[in-house]
Amino acid sequence: MKQLIKKKNIVYVIGGLGLIGKSIVKAFLQKKNRVIVFDLKKKFNSKNFKYVSLNNLDLNSLEKSLKFAFTKYGSPNILVNASYPKTSDWNTNSYKQIKAKSFSKNIELHLNSFIWISKIVADEMIKKKIQNGSIINLASIYGLLGQDPKLYKNIKNMSESLTYPVIKGGVINSCKSMAAYYGQFNIRVNCISPGGIFDNQKNEFVKRYIAKTPLNRMGDVKDLTGPVLFLASKEASYITGINLIVDGGFSII
Repeated sequence: MKQLIKKKNIVYVIGGLGLIGKSIVKAFLQKKNRVIVFDLKKKFNSKNFKYVSLNNLDLNSLEKSLKFAFTKYGSPNILVNASYPKTSDWNTNSYKQIKAKSFSKNIELHLNSFIWISKIVADEMIKKKIQNGSIINLASIYGLLGQDPKLYKNIKNMSESLTYPVIKGGVINSCKSMAAYYGQFNIRVNCISPGGIFDNQKNEFVKRYIAKTPLNRMGDVKDLTGPVLFLASKEASYITGINLIVDGGFSII
């Protein structure tokens, strides 16, 4: 992956302190980029990157945080949204347990914030006449596939989700529409859809998931950094509106 990313890009990473986000931040820092991390924590300091507190719930507050960063740290030519905002009752979003309030709130938190962040940043790129701007949103294979209930059967605190595929399907389709519109300004918008990423899930779930995956393992956060770096790079300058699936083959069978 040498020289895929030019030095001193300004990279905004939303959810940069999360499981996937931290790996992405590290990869961009290793390429000598200027990285601005947005996350929910109120206080955080790092010698390696700048931090901005961002709350996905309120779109007006979210917009203010982004505009603050534009002024203080510069406008980005790369945006990666790896955030995973969710309510405290997220685990009850199964078909049997979900309540309308939780469904609505999670759509607001996750889907709405992803789309609004992308729009605000794309408009800023236009304003600053940034060439070959790249926006990358983390979606999921469950944005294009149905969930297999057998994976979760009799596993405590794990179930299919009514809400998650709605969110990620919306992110993927919005990516295509935004790419079609912002292409005239030389701004590329793409998605990456990971398969299951290992995060200390229950052994039985891991076994079932691996059994359905041709590469015979769950994903690792490091499996996503190469695709992100590529889509952010000049080598991908003629790629826009795609949903790059990174799932070990889970979705092909």
